[in-house]
Amino acid sequence: MTDECTLADILAAREMLEGVTVTTPMEESRWLSALVGGPVSLKCENLQRTGSFKSRGAYVRIARLSAEERAKGVVAASAGNHAQGVALAAATLGISSTVFMPEGAPIPKEKATRGYGADVVFHGRYLEDSLAAAREFSEQTGAVLIHPFDHVDIVAGQGTLGLEVLEQSPDVRTVLVPTGGGGLLAGVAIAIKALRPDVRVVGVQAEGAAAYPGSLAAGHPVPLESMSTMADGIAVGRPGDITFAAVRDHVDEIITVSEESLSRALLALIERAKQVVEPAGAAAVAALLDNPTGFETPVVAVLSGGNIDPLLLSKVIRHGLAAAGRYLYLRVCIPDLPGGLASLLSEIGAEGANVLEVAHERISPSLTLNEVEVRIQLETRGEAHAEHLMERLRERGYRVND
Repeated sequence: MTDECTLADILAAREMLEGVTVTTPMEESRWLSALVGGPVSLKCENLQRTGSFKSRGAYVRIARLSAEERAKGVVAASAGNHAQGVALAAATLGISSTVFMPEGAPIPKEKATRGYGADVVFHGRYLEDSLAAAREFSEQTGAVLIHPFDHVDIVAGQGTLGLEVLEQSPDVRTVLVPTGGGGLLAGVAIAIKALRPDVRVVGVQAEGAAAYPGSLAAGHPVPLESMSTMADGIAVGRPGDITFAAVRDHVDEIITVSEESLSRALLALIERAKQVVEPAGAAAVAALLDNPTGFETPVVAVLSGGNIDPLLLSKVIRHGLAAAGRYLYLRVCIPDLPGGLASLLSEIGAEGANVLEVAHERISPSLTLNEVEVRIQLETRGEAHAEHLMERLRERGYRVND
């Protein structure tokens, strides 16, 4: 087997996945289409078996093992989505599986992986740490390492999503793909460029875990020194050798999005599209929200996964509301006199904002003897409403800091 995935590999993988994975829906997004000024569709891979695209590649890789390899079982390293794909594929094929996860991996992903029958072991802070432990386990036991992205069979399986995109949106001009190690992006790009070289394929990485821009500039995979992102599904510190070459040769552009953009996109998908996704799964939509006129339409944005811890979901929703200006935190100086707070709250109420929390600060070198600083958290209708409220307060003579 060569280290280069081809369209023939992807077509063969599709036949293998028949009846195993599902053809996920392609949903037209009217609110994104209105924002962008042209057709936008969402490829809902969050509705795939195991909640992400990972089950495609994992099954293809494991199904092609020999009888001797199957008898020794498989081992993988994953923050959760690849883990579930490996566990399900192994269980379906009657093979034992062990998965190493980074410390702090989402609880639902851990529980789902165990539910599919895998043994789960926590090791290290980052995926690379878990991957090193999985390699050591493989050497000690003979279990076959199922890499999360850097294998031709994995890339071929993920590439079947690209075939579906072309069939479900035949007039597509731009495809946006969330990107970590690059398995999905590589497979999608190989499939699309082989059949429709005119289609622009763009990878989207989280700013805090963007290994591809530096690696592409250097001409070879370069590991990140550190990572910090809520998007655990694309938090990969080094591109794979196979995926790097495919991304370099077939992908048009890599862009990055901030944590605030990921939060806004996740919230918008829940509110407007009624789609629950994990932060990584919202990356493509975050790119559209950041730059609505930057992509030729029709656009397809891939929602790569929907496995999110409810506790993280609640935090991200709050973060998204704040990033969208729906939560406003103000520090306002008022006279330390009876009725001072009531007057301030009256102005806020007249503007239609809802008070969530109020606290007082009387000891500060910036305050005069007869002043108190009120720290107030508000719920607003958005950025324009928040700005209007602050202008009103300043016009009434309040010193306002946001």
